[in-house]
Amino acid sequence: MAADPSTNSGTQAVLDDIDARPGSTASLLRTLIGVYLRPLGGWISAADLVALAGDLGIPTAQARTGIARLKQKGLLLAEREGAIGYRLNPDAVGMLERGDRRIFEMREMTDAADWCLVSFSIPESERHIRHQLRRRLQWIGAGIVSPALWICPGHLQDEVLEILDDLDARRWVTLFQASAPVPPDSLVEAAAQWWDLAALRAEHLAFQTSLATLPSEPFAAYVQLIDSWRVLPYTDPGLPPSMLPTDWPGRRSFDEFARLSAALAEPAWEHVRALTLAR
Repeated sequence: MAADPSTNSGTQAVLDDIDARPGSTASLLRTLIGVYLRPLGGWISAADLVALAGDLGIPTAQARTGIARLKQKGLLLAEREGAIGYRLNPDAVGMLERGDRRIFEMREMTDAADWCLVSFSIPESERHIRHQLRRRLQWIGAGIVSPALWICPGHLQDEVLEILDDLDARRWVTLFQASAPVPPDSLVEAAAQWWDLAALRAEHLAFQTSLATLPSEPFAAYVQLIDSWRVLPYTDPGLPPSMLPTDWPGRRSFDEFARLSAALAEPAWEHVRALTLAR
């Protein structure tokens, strides 16, 4: 999940990025940094970061190149603390905390839950903002009712407002809180039109398949588990069961992630602590 910088009032914000392919060097390094730099106090030596990358199967030269790219993108700041190392950019902390909530506390809507409707009319002269708004609404799992009307779970309204503030687009957007939609066809048919459920199903099945190939070593297994899972809590809005096919695989994916995460988290952290304290 390599950081993606965006400009807001002249400052650089570090944003979520779900485009990096899970299992790639960029994605694994981003996951490693997102999980461990905060409990390590926000700083890690370059040697330790490269060593941990090696434990994930990333060669040294490739790891150094990947780390340099994350520094260029604003996720890391070069900082010496007796040794050459990197500090987590403070501007990235909010993004990572938001990611924690998504990854470890995936929410499933009920039929009684509220929706957030996002209606916008952005002038052609600002079409780059319109493009970014659509892209980032898609990142958080919003569905497309029409090109200028999007829908997402009501509990994501604060994230929508953050996006609007980041893009300085609030003046062109109206939000509505709504109860259950009443489409012309069934809710299941509507959901299939507003979201790409076929693609989401494929992502869930790919995640479930990936579990069979996790390494035996807890640290590598835990980082790869999160790396394989981390996109789904963003792109899957957690629709209520009444809007989904009866054989929807989402619940099984979350249950498997929760089970394995609980088993691997502590031994993985012990590995990181042992390596970083030994130097």
